[in-house]
Amino acid sequence: MATYTLQEIASIISPNSGVKLHFPDRIIKDFVIDTRRISSANEALFFALAGKGRHGNSFIPAAYQAGIRAFVVDQNHAFEIFDDADYLICENPLQELQNIAAQHRKKFNYPVIAITGSNGKTIVKEWLYQLLNNTFNIIRSPKSYNSQIGVALSILEMKQEHQLAIIEAGIDQKNEMPRLEEIIKPNIG
Repeated sequence: MATYTLQEIASIISPNSGVKLHFPDRIIKDFVIDTRRISSANEALFFALAGKGRHGNSFIPAAYQAGIRAFVVDQNHAFEIFDDADYLICENPLQELQNIAAQHRKKFNYPVIAITGSNGKTIVKEWLYQLLNNTFNIIRSPKSYNSQIGVALSILEMKQEHQLAIIEAGIDQKNEMPRLEEIIKPNIG
């Protein structure tokens, strides 16, 4: 998992974002989008993403209750402010998650294989993994994380000890693949 200080993340977030940092040296190792899946709250950054009928900003109290103290929030939606929490305020938290992932990807020179297509991405990824995992230390997309969110979270799993990455990329809407390509920067497709 990626390790950053909150200040380092703030420097990646778009320049016109608001920042309310009490603890800029806070260590971030976990990037969370779902309050039901929090593994290490004290080292987590919660991204308040817009969803169908609900907005991630409304889950800030639940994330706070679970122990998270660092948030990337949408400036266009109301959110509860806790005095001992840090906030990176932006226009589009998903885009900022992708920006952080794209910046993280730049740290690694080992080959990245992108698996795309209409059907069979996860099966092909798993077959490649089975064929290559005795030769290489491989990072691969968990499950079928191939969406705009899943690709970013997969890339943030990359570490120096890996020798190869296998990342799924899928699209739901027109013009999504160029953004995924910017994040993945594959050597092989």
